[in-house]
Amino acid sequence: MLEIKNLKVEIEGKEILKGINLKLEDGKIHALMGPNGSGKSTLALALMNHPKYKITSGKIILNGKDITNLSPDEKAKKGLFLSFQNPQEIDGVTVYNFLRQALNSVSKEKVSIFEFRKLIEKKAEELGLEKEFLLRYVNAGFSGGEKKKSEILQMFVLDPSIAILDETDSGLDIDSLKTISEGIKKFTKKGKISLIITHYKRMLEYLKPDKIFIMSDGKIALEGDKTLADELEKKGYKGVLSGKG
Repeated sequence: MLEIKNLKVEIEGKEILKGINLKLEDGKIHALMGPNGSGKSTLALALMNHPKYKITSGKIILNGKDITNLSPDEKAKKGLFLSFQNPQEIDGVTVYNFLRQALNSVSKEKVSIFEFRKLIEKKAEELGLEKEFLLRYVNAGFSGGEKKKSEILQMFVLDPSIAILDETDSGLDIDSLKTISEGIKKFTKKGKISLIITHYKRMLEYLKPDKIFIMSDGKIALEGDKTLADELEKKGYKGVLSGKG
């Protein structure tokens, strides 16, 4: 279990998260929704200890241990993974080499070249990616959908215990959305934790999350099951949040 207790975060002296409380359970898909500027991406980056996001109070507890102040690479070794909303281009570094280095950085034992090639080609195939994709430079010249598939490929290869996916559905066509959603479901069924940050109901129709959390003004304003997404579709954030009492 990953538990977030009264987490407060500021950027350049401005408080963005104002006391977040969340429990994310093994083997479950959790969705985080909310209007623009509510703090969703801030939460994702703060969980990974991004240097621009200062945690002023609260705790992040993983399986009973406080990991709040661990560095991003230490958190990655503990099994946390973040798929970025806007992934960076890394010109000159192929997807293959990038992921081989990343996997060896978080693994206790080095993976042989033969084992890695077998692994990455299998995972790429699951996402409908050609082998040539692995030889392209990371995100350089990628379409929006290709960038998202690249992020999910990283998740498949690194096989973390907790995946935080920030707007993974943006830029995806229907077929890609289905493929990625199936991959996330298979990943979670292995006893992993998934936190999906999204604006739209579309992806949730495929994922059928166990829990949906709605953020507003830096706090969790409401939580419920998958039916909450239907309510949002009908009433919008203002309508749902105004009627929560």
